[in-house]
Amino acid sequence: MSDQNLAKWRKLALNLEGEINKVVVGQESPVRLITTAIFARGHVLLEGDVGVGKTTLLKAFARSIGGGYERIEGTIDLMPNDLIYHTYLGEDGKPHVSNGPVLKSGEDLSIFFFNEINRARPQVHSLLLRIMAERTLSAFNKEFKFPHLIVFADRNQVEKEETFEIPSAARDRFMMEIPIVIPQQDDIMTNLVFDTKFHDADKLVEGAASNLLKFDKLNALSDDIQSSIGASAKLKSYALNLWKSTKNPELFDIKISGVDITRLIVSGASPRGISMMMKCARVNAWLNDRTSVIPEDIHAVFHETVAHRLVFNPVYELKRTEIANELTHELINKVSAP
Repeated sequence: MSDQNLAKWRKLALNLEGEINKVVVGQESPVRLITTAIFARGHVLLEGDVGVGKTTLLKAFARSIGGGYERIEGTIDLMPNDLIYHTYLGEDGKPHVSNGPVLKSGEDLSIFFFNEINRARPQVHSLLLRIMAERTLSAFNKEFKFPHLIVFADRNQVEKEETFEIPSAARDRFMMEIPIVIPQQDDIMTNLVFDTKFHDADKLVEGAASNLLKFDKLNALSDDIQSSIGASAKLKSYALNLWKSTKNPELFDIKISGVDITRLIVSGASPRGISMMMKCARVNAWLNDRTSVIPEDIHAVFHETVAHRLVFNPVYELKRTEIANELTHELINKVSAP
């Protein structure tokens, strides 16, 4: 793809952000990160309390990039086949089978949202992970393909009863974990509570431009972005040191109050994780009209691509969110950048 075409797509990407920010206010940072994931073609975990607008956000993205949008709720009794088909009695009194949420849109499935994924059993996680990794599914003696699919999932992080935590190997399949928090600006909070246009989510989503992008062109575009955005030898060395620091932070003089840094990390970021970090950094460089990655591009995606992959000593798991935030901040500050 020519530089001219990449510039044209960049303009569309920035227009996409503008459309989403009209619908979901006060979430500019998550919107940029989700945009990055869409162009890097990676799956995403969403972190946030209930009612912060995650579903509205994803519906707006689906409307603007095109393709099918499907959603399922995680429950304790959800079974793997519930993702694939539903059975019901028809008016003729006979059993019938209809497509489940994964199959409804066929190959055009663009965004699949698994709400409260940790309420579902590990067997369901296993099926979802296969779909995420291979973008295929075998059912009814047939293979279905989902070449344009990105999976979004969120976790209930408040209630622990009847939940099944996602193991680290499964979390590693997600390119990012993106926090969605309540905006803290008084004017935005006031609008969210008192402006009635924010009370009808479906009508609100209709305010985003539809089919702004061609969802079935994004895979090829992503490949072109990755091949067009360079990285210097010094930048590569910096990324390597950041990777090492996730494994042995004590070697980089990292200190966190109340934490024995030599015992904190059981397992650092994986090779897949650092590869995904660089994919996102290249997209961030492209969105900022740069032809080469700089440290700031890595910083923009470092926490979201690395933190959920780190395995902590169980002693520190209860304070995981706070420790991970401080750790990634310290790593960026202490590892020497070119």
